[in-house]
Amino acid sequence: MAIKIEKKIKGYNVVKPEDKAAAPAAAPATPAAPKEAPKAEVIQMHESLERPETLVGSTYKIKSPLFEHALYVTVNDIVLNAGTQYEQRRPFEIFINSKNMDHFQWIVALTRIISAVFRKGGDVTFLVEEMKAVFDPRGGYFKAGGVYMPSIVAEIGAVIEQHMKMIGLIHDPEMDDSTRQLIAEKRAAYEAAANGGKKAAPASAETKTETNANGFPPGATLCAKCNTQALVLMDGCQTCLNCGYSKCG
Repeated sequence: MAIKIEKKIKGYNVVKPEDKAAAPAAAPATPAAPKEAPKAEVIQMHESLERPETLVGSTYKIKSPLFEHALYVTVNDIVLNAGTQYEQRRPFEIFINSKNMDHFQWIVALTRIISAVFRKGGDVTFLVEEMKAVFDPRGGYFKAGGVYMPSIVAEIGAVIEQHMKMIGLIHDPEMDDSTRQLIAEKRAAYEAAANGGKKAAPASAETKTETNANGFPPGATLCAKCNTQALVLMDGCQTCLNCGYSKCG
C-alpha cells in the first residue's frame, strides 16, 4: 500500500532487520513506576447481592395477650466487607414462627415484604416507624416492662428497631446528665406534693415508695413519646418521668 508523504522530509535513517532485534536489548532500562497502594473494594448493600450460604442473626420472643402462643422473630444479617475496616452488618431477611396458625397468611406476607425491602439495600430504618405506627382496632396492650404496644405489628417493629440498634444501624441518643437530673428533681417534687408537701423519705428495705408496675407513681398515665406509664401532671404541665417529655396546656 502506497503512502503519500505530504510534509517535507527533514531526515531519514535505514533500519536493517538485525538492528530491530538488537534494539530491545540495547534499550536502557527505565525505572519502574511506583505501584499504587491496593485499595479495598467496598461492597455496598444492593438488590443484586446474592445470599451467602451462611448468615448470622438473632431470634426474639414476643408474648402478646392477643395471641395464645408466642411469636419468634428471627432477623438474619449479611456481613459486608468482612475482615476489613469497612465491615458492617445489614439485615437481610426476617422469619416469624409460631404455633398459632390463625394469622399465618399476613405473617408470611409481612416477612416476605420486609425481607424484600432489606435486600434492596439503602436506608431501611424507615420500616421501624411505619410498623410502630400500626394500631389494632381492638386495642393495644402493655408488654413486659410497662411499654405500651398499639398492635402486634408495632411490637414486631419494636423488635426490628432493637435489632438495628444492636448491629449499629440505628443509634439511640443517650440522655444527658442535665436531663436525668431534671427528671429526678421533677419526680422528687411530684412525690413531695403527693405526700402533702413533705419530702419523700429515701427508699429502704423497710419503707418503699408506692409505685405502679413500671416503677413510677401510681397516678402516672401513658406518655405519647416513649409509650410508658410515666406521665404525671405537675403545675399544669404533663411531664414524663421516664424520657423527660413535657407538654403544657
